[in-house]
Amino acid sequence: MTDRPLTLMAVHAHPDDEATSTGGVLAQYAAEGVRTVLVTCTDGRCGDGPGGVKPGDAGHDPEAVAVMRRRELQESCDVLKISDLETLDYADSGMMGWPSNDAPGSFWQTPVEEGAARLAELMERYRPDVVVTYDENGFYGHPDHIQANRITMAALEMTELTPKVYWTTMPHSAMQRFGELMREFGDMPEPDPAELAALAEIGLPDDEITTWVDTAAFSGQKFDSLAAHASQGENIFFLKMGKERFGELMGMETYVRVKDTTGAPLPESDLFAGLR
Repeated sequence: MTDRPLTLMAVHAHPDDEATSTGGVLAQYAAEGVRTVLVTCTDGRCGDGPGGVKPGDAGHDPEAVAVMRRRELQESCDVLKISDLETLDYADSGMMGWPSNDAPGSFWQTPVEEGAARLAELMERYRPDVVVTYDENGFYGHPDHIQANRITMAALEMTELTPKVYWTTMPHSAMQRFGELMREFGDMPEPDPAELAALAEIGLPDDEITTWVDTAAFSGQKFDSLAAHASQGENIFFLKMGKERFGELMGMETYVRVKDTTGAPLPESDLFAGLR
């Protein structure tokens, strides 16, 4: 036994990713005295600019967007009481198929071994007991999410320090509720049936999810951390829900356990099961 606190490391692609899929566990475990480390791999320069201006449009300044999003990221970390923020500052690659995928210095163009070596240094410094990142498809096929998975899994192999590793996911039942909620909002455009069908395929069947963490008590913090990234148009839908509806939809965070040395039985309700 040591005096070192239990440590959770979440590896995310962009500023604001920490809020949507792991904001609840980051806030909850911080409140329990766990050291929470957030690694953000890119600078978010392919996000919306002020006023919602899109990448490639007149008035979109990638450098200014990156500065703005770094500021928002720090505010989100303050809301979630994250202990340590580490930024790798690779250039945001944009959505799959964008020209920015091929830009020199983009995360997607970075050799996996290079990113993994940098992340391994952080793992050796913080010695996380639990690491969380995306699945091999980056949850929905975003190149930077896929790359975050690749460098994380490679860094874990390099270090062999971490007892438990998880990939974020969503149960199909929650994705169905999300689609229904989109239709409920009268001021939202009618979603395309093909988009709803694609939504239904994201995530996993409920019975394939190994870990269900009830973070409803921290959904207000999760909402506020997302609100810190209000410059990004994709977050506006969640913020329009209000905290109560947001908590109903986003108060359970779900994961697939892909490494475990503790023997903790499944399903589980605590990422640190078997470690305390």
